[in-house]
Amino acid sequence: MRTLEEVALVKKLWADGLNKSEIARATGISRWTIREWLLGNVPDFEGHRAGTSGYTRYACPVCMSRLDRIPREEYVYLLGLYLGDGCLSLDKKGVYKLRIICCDDYPQLMQWCEQAIGAVLPVKVGRVQKVGCTEIYANSKHWACLFPQHGPGRKHERKIELAPWQQELVEADPGPLLRGLIHSDGCRALNRAYGTHYAPYPRYEFTNASVDIRDIFTAACDLLGIEWRQSRPRVISVAKRASVAVLDSFIGPKT
Repeated sequence: MRTLEEVALVKKLWADGLNKSEIARATGISRWTIREWLLGNVPDFEGHRAGTSGYTRYACPVCMSRLDRIPREEYVYLLGLYLGDGCLSLDKKGVYKLRIICCDDYPQLMQWCEQAIGAVLPVKVGRVQKVGCTEIYANSKHWACLFPQHGPGRKHERKIELAPWQQELVEADPGPLLRGLIHSDGCRALNRAYGTHYAPYPRYEFTNASVDIRDIFTAACDLLGIEWRQSRPRVISVAKRASVAVLDSFIGPKT
């Protein structure tokens, strides 16, 4: 982490007439950081030492080793969205773009996605219209810190596991993770048993090509005592009435 003395040095060199590139060469600090400091976006050094203040506009709680500053519910929900239908891409400037794909049939889900992103990192959130879906995106150098599952290739072609600090957040309340996974790669529908006298009944299904992500889903179900079964090779089904009622208490139909 940078120091208050470095901020003071940057401001002095700027006052002396050096431009951002010259300051970067003289101090070894990136132009992006220098620009942020000169705009007034300075890390909360006192708050970091005392552990009392919130993080600044671009500070990363993972980099600062202040995981207590992560908004748990919003982050765990966003983690579910990312594991289900999200990805990270890196540009030439070292900035990551988080992309979450949302079906156009569910405008409320788009709003929840945007709210979660803004709560986790206060960055600008944008939309790109696709065919039948909308890409929700936001840029930050710190998305890879917050989602260490990022790596080359598709998720189902590589190992996906939660970091210990992520697992701790999930175990505190698995509900937001299940909500994010269902909102991204799942559904709640009526199951109709044709040829029987049984009335249609609701069930949840989670579909994902990654064995690891399905395991993360079922492990979260286990923490809440939710009964599940693998109904098809890539599909996890929750159909028992009591278990559906648990999921209904914090998920419900998509809107």
